[in-house]
Amino acid sequence: MSFLPLAVRDSSTMLRRNLLHARRYPSLTLNLLLTPVMLLLLFVYIFGDAMSAGIGGGSADRSEYIAYLVPGILMMTIGSTVVGTAVSVSTDMTEGIIARFRTMAIHRGSVLIGHVVGSVLQSVASVVVVGAVAVAIGFRSTDATVLEWLAACGLLALFALALTWIAVGMGMGSPNAEAASNNATPLILLPLISTAFVPADAMPGWFRPIAEYQPFTPAIETLRGLLLGTEIGHHGWLAVAWCLGLAVLGSFWSKAQFNRDPR
Repeated sequence: MSFLPLAVRDSSTMLRRNLLHARRYPSLTLNLLLTPVMLLLLFVYIFGDAMSAGIGGGSADRSEYIAYLVPGILMMTIGSTVVGTAVSVSTDMTEGIIARFRTMAIHRGSVLIGHVVGSVLQSVASVVVVGAVAVAIGFRSTDATVLEWLAACGLLALFALALTWIAVGMGMGSPNAEAASNNATPLILLPLISTAFVPADAMPGWFRPIAEYQPFTPAIETLRGLLLGTEIGHHGWLAVAWCLGLAVLGSFWSKAQFNRDPR
């Protein structure tokens, strides 16, 4: 069998394996999914009135804050979901299944491809679930055109791909599943210190650079612009650059670790 059909066949097999694991053991995915859902409900119904004072010059109401909040929560959902990927990869690396795969006549990169594609699909599914909750509590995007919706979906998928490769690298570099979960924690914390909840202008001056110069903020602002019609400015190309840079870095990092790992 030639190289390409072999790679596609084995990658499909590994993808099916990872999706079956996710279906049989859904507790990790559900626990990670609960974090953005609970934050969405918490910031809308508990802190909504107070937090809305930080946008629109203090004149925004709760419905406007829901519209402002949801794009950030959707990006946070991706960060939360890929933590499970880091744990899954670390589990595979430490329980001996990878050593078994190395002795089999399979495409070497199919193991990583299966994890990556499976994680992106899980991230997309999680975004759909959180988006449905957001719509149920009042989120609307009536101004977005079909092209803007397609661009928003493309951005979410690209961001999921980038974070997945980083999570795979974290999982491969961790000695056990617990360490992998801890190492991937920044993927959950970074959205909390971005513009997901309040604009950068409402933050203390010393803190603004932390919020502005990280991958989540330009991605959130770009998604916000696509869905709500706000100004995107330079955030669009910054978001794409971050996604491509993280995806390339994560893939090289993951492949380098996989090729030299003696386990």
